Amino acid sequence: MVSRVVPEWMQTLAPGWIDAQGRVRITQRAFTLLELLVVLVIVGITLGAVALNANPGQRQQLYNEAQRLALLMQLARDEAIVRNQAIAFESDTQRYRFLIRQNNEWRPLLGDELLRERAYRVAPLNLRLDPVSSNNQLPLRVVFGREPVDKAFTLTLSTETTRVVVRADGIGHFEIE
Repeated sequence: MVSRVVPEWMQTLAPGWIDAQGRVRITQRAFTLLELLVVLVIVGITLGAVALNANPGQRQQLYNEAQRLALLMQLARDEAIVRNQAIAFESDTQRYRFLIRQNNEWRPLLGDELLRERAYRVAPLNLRLDPVSSNNQLPLRVVFGREPVDKAFTLTLSTETTRVVVRADGIGHFEIE
């Protein structure tokens, strides 16, 4: 007579286990309806957020452009202080660029990947600089001097349907409205 030793617990590929008497004990686990609903709500919210960001409206595109400009103008201001040379932001309805003052003339700032000439992603734009410089004729120019304190200004970017304002306080802070 051959005796068979069965361990108290044996793992198998099927769900459950074999007990000491050799009987298969099956335990099934499943998700509850509440758990499935929570997952569906999370997936729905995530897809909604992705859909909104994947195709931003004109207002969002203009706001993103204004944020980019504010950061670049802040960098240009800091660069003017560090280099001890005036740097200007110059813009028309299609493009903008940064210039540096060398030998009493404005020249394009070359060799700087961040302050290179760029086209607006939302174009054409209507631009307004306040306080007015050169009768708001294009190209508009904002000059950042070597001093840490400059003149405060607002630059309004607008299209036919929306507008965004970049507000500079003169001491290096830029806000988007």
